[in-house]
Amino acid sequence: MFHSSYIEISKSALQHNIAFLKEEIGPQVKLSSVVKGNAYGHGIEHFAPLAQECGVDHFSVFSADEAERLLQSLKKPATIMVMGYLDQPEVEWAIAHGIEFFVFEPGRLTAATEAAGKLGKPARIHLEMETGMNRTGFTLAQLEKLLPLLHQARGKVELAGACTHYAGAESLQNHERVLDQLSKYKQQLQYLESAGYHPAQCHTACSAAMVSYPETRMDLVRIGIMQYGFWPSPETYRHYLGLHRDRKDPLRRLITWKSSIMSFKNVPQGEFVGYGTSFQAPRDMQLAIVPVGYAWGYSRNLSNQGQVLIRGVRAAVVGIVNMNVMMVDVTDIPGVQPEDEVVLLGTQGEESITVASFGELSTQLNYELLTRLPINIPRYIVE
Repeated sequence: MFHSSYIEISKSALQHNIAFLKEEIGPQVKLSSVVKGNAYGHGIEHFAPLAQECGVDHFSVFSADEAERLLQSLKKPATIMVMGYLDQPEVEWAIAHGIEFFVFEPGRLTAATEAAGKLGKPARIHLEMETGMNRTGFTLAQLEKLLPLLHQARGKVELAGACTHYAGAESLQNHERVLDQLSKYKQQLQYLESAGYHPAQCHTACSAAMVSYPETRMDLVRIGIMQYGFWPSPETYRHYLGLHRDRKDPLRRLITWKSSIMSFKNVPQGEFVGYGTSFQAPRDMQLAIVPVGYAWGYSRNLSNQGQVLIRGVRAAVVGIVNMNVMMVDVTDIPGVQPEDEVVLLGTQGEESITVASFGELSTQLNYELLTRLPINIPRYIVE
């Protein structure tokens, strides 16, 4: 009610995906559910409690605001790990609430030590290593300079983990770079341990690395896109299929995005549709007006390219996608009525619209399209 579209999240699909992922990594490796980017567009408040019901007890986020949303939505205690942004007051807040966080610069370690001393509660930190991503993290030379600060932090800081992130494990063209990163990580870890610092968990693998580089799994894997039913890349999917005889996709998509027909427009042959002159009716046409546009995450790049499902039939988007509406061709779909269901993503009848097909048409990644779905589209849990 009161919304022009809504999203359904499938509980059974998530149960299936989590079971598959846990079987893949084995019982000795912890699965951390990555829920940054509003749980990849699925909604933190909806997805996280569902993941808990499916046996997940470790979550990774990017920032303090996402951690706070997790705290408010989880029904049971869980480990929360902040991989990115925390300002100085948020460091203290994180320690007070038992939230773990990455440390990738000396200032954050100092802030953690001071806040832990003030609170009388240890900070649980994960040292991030710079191995070739060149984004955040300590190089080996910087780690050497960090040792005095680590020594001063003894008793106030617990080394919960040592981690890094691979710069493109989803693409074969980065193969040598990934192996070089893994080698550097091992050197840095060895240096830390030789200095007397033994992280409780070693973790480097995202979804793509978990599949293509099993040696990166270590103590914990940070799984984002795959738990939602999507592959990091076609290459990762092909790599997986090449290792399994049944050659079946083991993942199930959680998300279905739906709207309905708002009204109809009959357009005579030769008339232009919508803004500009990008589409001219090649015949007399009936168009359905759907109340979703680029303000709702349906990319303008899908103008004259996108497709939706109505009555189990594909209907082409015609003309420019507007801010709040788009027009689709229903000329050859018999019996269409106002308020008929429109599937923007997902399955209707025997047909499916996938995020991958969106990506190919709009030059967006799975990740980008999903995380652009606005937070104010209502999400509902379905079986």
